[in-house]
Amino acid sequence: MFELKIDNAKYWRDCVESIVSLIDEGSFSITKEGISLKAMDPSSISMVSFFIPSKAFSKYNVDKSTTVGVNLENLSKILSRTRDDEALVMKDADNKLSLEFVGPSSRRRYKLQMLDVKKSVEKEPTIVFDVRVEILGEPLKDIIKDASQISSYIAFKASKDQFGISARGDSGELEELHDKENTAIRKLEATKGADSVFNLEFLENMVRSCPMGSPINIELKSNEPLKVRYNIGEAEVTYFLAPYMEE
Repeated sequence: MFELKIDNAKYWRDCVESIVSLIDEGSFSITKEGISLKAMDPSSISMVSFFIPSKAFSKYNVDKSTTVGVNLENLSKILSRTRDDEALVMKDADNKLSLEFVGPSSRRRYKLQMLDVKKSVEKEPTIVFDVRVEILGEPLKDIIKDASQISSYIAFKASKDQFGISARGDSGELEELHDKENTAIRKLEATKGADSVFNLEFLENMVRSCPMGSPINIELKSNEPLKVRYNIGEAEVTYFLAPYMEE
């Protein structure tokens, strides 16, 4: 049994949006420490790892650790109906997830069928990265948008002094370089250079939920999965994206 309350229902909506951008169903692990989810997307190209601590909730009653499998697309549709000034109470009810929106003078309750989601990921990939970049979210989104005008793929290339992107398609080519001193770059550390190519659509979905003004951490190693991490308030979301390898 569990009963959780979050005072700003839109905040939980934003958290779920960061997950549903990649996967359509998944299992939330609910423990006394918080709520977590790890899952691969259906194509197995990317992975999402999400955690929100119990302190992010105004009420957090968990009798024992439990797993809640849900259709995330359906959950997202319900949460999209969140109104201003509403809190959200979540609890289990006869193998259904009860979602009660509590406003100043109104209440709405949905019940979502729980699923037995058999696919699960226990651990994140273990990679010793060569490059770590901390960049503001909005400039990174702009970089990705720049690349999408040319190609469906983006190449990241970084050294200890520079972070660059390039894209190549039938219509042309793009190269964009950012020096370490660029105001968008919060931190750039490299033990050696790294470069890899990634799917733009997946990357765009990953960074979409980063709050305005927040930084995004990128970790790179040539021809290894890309790691992307940022916070949504108290919650932390981490993604891994396999590199594109030309046949």
